[in-house]
Amino acid sequence: MTRFASALDLAADIRSGKTTALAVITDVLATIRQHDAPINSVTHLFEEQALERARQIDAMRARGQALPPLAGVPFGVKDLFDVAGHVTTAGSVVLRDTPPATQDAAIVQRLKAAGAIVVATLNMDEFAYGFATDNAHYGITRNPHDTARMAGGSSGGSAASVAAGFLPFTLGSDTNGSIRVPAALCGVWGLKPTFGRLPRQGAYPFSASLDVVGHFAGTLDDLISTFHVMDASLPVAGPDVKTLKIARLGGWFAADIVPALEQAIAHVCNALGTADRIELPETPQARAASFLITACEGGNLHLPRLRAQAMAYDAATRDRLLAGAMLPANTYIQAQRFRSRFRRAVHAAFRQADVLIAPAVACEAPRLDSPTIEIGGKLVSARANLGCFTQPISLPGLPVLTLPLLDTHTLPLGLQLVAAPGRETALFSVARELARQGLAGRVPMQHAPPGATPDT
Repeated sequence: MTRFASALDLAADIRSGKTTALAVITDVLATIRQHDAPINSVTHLFEEQALERARQIDAMRARGQALPPLAGVPFGVKDLFDVAGHVTTAGSVVLRDTPPATQDAAIVQRLKAAGAIVVATLNMDEFAYGFATDNAHYGITRNPHDTARMAGGSSGGSAASVAAGFLPFTLGSDTNGSIRVPAALCGVWGLKPTFGRLPRQGAYPFSASLDVVGHFAGTLDDLISTFHVMDASLPVAGPDVKTLKIARLGGWFAADIVPALEQAIAHVCNALGTADRIELPETPQARAASFLITACEGGNLHLPRLRAQAMAYDAATRDRLLAGAMLPANTYIQAQRFRSRFRRAVHAAFRQADVLIAPAVACEAPRLDSPTIEIGGKLVSARANLGCFTQPISLPGLPVLTLPLLDTHTLPLGLQLVAAPGRETALFSVARELARQGLAGRVPMQHAPPGATPDT
């Protein structure tokens, strides 16, 4: 396998006989073993199972059998997705003595049925609580573009393994930005689908009313194709971008962003022919409500185990979960009531525009030795605040595509494309247009990792 090869290209090469599934999987495993140490994106390799499945696919081809669409394509999963026979740790040692999963998570099943081969579990913030993938048990995942910087979280291992060219696509989850933040910081494509659209069975929960499963990819075509596999739907032609009303989110979403990102957003708006701005009401309150709902639901989910083995948790995770469990019930109820009001306001905005544009993160990936970002003129914790633009959009359950911006002359920066529930195809149409115009695409490495081929 060539580093940075796309899933669709690999599948085509295996189908045509240009290469074999066994060669692809063997090469992927060797690449990860050789090059992942400075990035730390992988927590476990399914070596024997992956090689055996590759042999089965090659035998199918040798017998002249038709191969499924992703036959032989490797992928990895955030370590909260069940993989049959493996203990799902959710990034914690707290679960390491639980029985192995008896079956794959629902979307893993669908990908395997399409021929894809799961090769690894990927690092994450413990129990998905954080934006840094700074894990006390499994270490920090570092940004492949600059290993002195954060990869983002909580799905940092998933984003970093795609950015480094180890895997063409990976699975993640997003409660308050856990796909969107690392996709932006690592310069890859990421999709948080509409709440409830993809099945969550077999994904370890965090916040039941906000959790969404989704994925990362190195190319837009891979992102779209694998989405349809996981969605069990057929690809359909999206709307013509010229027919879509597009607007930029202002107010909260225009503050505190670095000049390079402001300039990139201006270029995007110009390319799409829009000067419209929309401000969502009470956005700071929406962020707060999302935070409170997450804290409450996560804290109460973990409370029985915290009572029994609190000291086994990462200290930072433990403290936040305990704080959430102690929130008064009335606080949670009021946050949910606000959520209903905010959802109505957002749906009103979609009467003015089909797709909304917003920054995903305000700046480049923060340095690990100075993990802060600037908000309101003050330096604040990056781990807690990298989601300031993603958290409000989580509240209404909207589909969001994070696209990697090109030609910003910086480390990766990303945008959120936001649509009404169920309108993922509108996001795909806008993303394709921006890719066509050379404004979006996998961000190439300024200094390619050892053994990599140049990214184009």
